[in-house]
Amino acid sequence: MATFEKKYCWSVLFRLFHWMYALSIVTLCVTGFYINGPWTNTMIEGSASFPMAIMRFIHFIAGYAFASAIIIRAFLYIFGNAQERVWDILPVTPRNIKNLFSTILRYAYISEDHDARLGHNVLAGLTYLFTFVVAIFMIISGFFMLFPEATTWFNIGTSIFGSQQWARYIHHLLMWWFMMFAIIHVYLCIWNDVKEPEGIISSIFTGDKFLHK
Repeated sequence: MATFEKKYCWSVLFRLFHWMYALSIVTLCVTGFYINGPWTNTMIEGSASFPMAIMRFIHFIAGYAFASAIIIRAFLYIFGNAQERVWDILPVTPRNIKNLFSTILRYAYISEDHDARLGHNVLAGLTYLFTFVVAIFMIISGFFMLFPEATTWFNIGTSIFGSQQWARYIHHLLMWWFMMFAIIHVYLCIWNDVKEPEGIISSIFTGDKFLHK
């Protein structure tokens, strides 16, 4: 019978980032869909109730939470613990390169080899890093649309997107990446918990994971 050892993995700040990130993404997607295509009678706007105004307000609040989560993650990429720093998931060392390919083979059901590690596997880590970069573009495009009269956001937005219309289109397009990412992320977390009792899902609540002794 395999024995496991409990090890501290994720800091409180990392867990705070995760739930701010997750909840803001869900809120932004729901309110974003409504803003793009309202499903209530907008003729009541400004008379009986304010559905669009309320949705936009919630969207903006969630946007600030999303941006705050990204700032926290940027801090942790540099100053977090060993599992949270960016170089723990970059394929620049023999150990990380080996982990990347072994993880791809395992997820493809080609190999059953499991390269256990305390933090993220390299494939997951690179996906999170890519999503972090996508999130930056989401934040810039969002604030560009929210504050077009602000010189800073206008200059940054036009230099990257060219116009508000392009920013809006890219903002909407990138939203689909976050929805696909969320579905795949949840699926793979459950898959990993079934395949290996390392406590991946519980670790984002407790901060602790379990590794083979």
